[in-house]
Amino acid sequence: MAGHNKWAQIKRQKGAADAAKSNLWGKLGKRISVESKKAGGDVNAPGLRAAIERAKKSNMPKDTIERAVAKGVSNDTALESVTYETYGPGGAAILIDALTDNRNRTAQEIKHLLSENGLELASPGSAAWAFAKTAEGYEPSTTVPLSEEDDAKLMEILEEIDGHDDVEEVYTNAA
Repeated sequence: MAGHNKWAQIKRQKGAADAAKSNLWGKLGKRISVESKKAGGDVNAPGLRAAIERAKKSNMPKDTIERAVAKGVSNDTALESVTYETYGPGGAAILIDALTDNRNRTAQEIKHLLSENGLELASPGSAAWAFAKTAEGYEPSTTVPLSEEDDAKLMEILEEIDGHDDVEEVYTNAA
């Protein structure tokens, strides 16, 4: 009865769930570190408080949150937030919000991901006009209707970009 072991099935499901959780907590930890650095470790600062609340909603352990806050206050790391802009299939604007410790490395990796999909980085401000900054990130102020083919290609590109370690959020104005 090979393959009928209950633990084997549980192990696969748990492994997949743990990998997704780890990826999310890593991104949230980076965001908390950056906000902690901006706030000087003051957990009552609005940006840091919002980042901690978002982490708590995803069931991030308290000690992990505290380590991320302490990491932001220490002078060891220099995480910074960067935003890249591009235009995707059908003229849809794409904003890529990333946290990185090395701007040059991340920029080259994002350029490579985009070039594999036939896209290029746009100059700063060229795609940001289509979005309004909110507390949660960016909201599209104008939308672009896409054909089914362009929409499928855009979703594929967005998933590939979102899979990058330094990328926090990807926003688009596609309808």
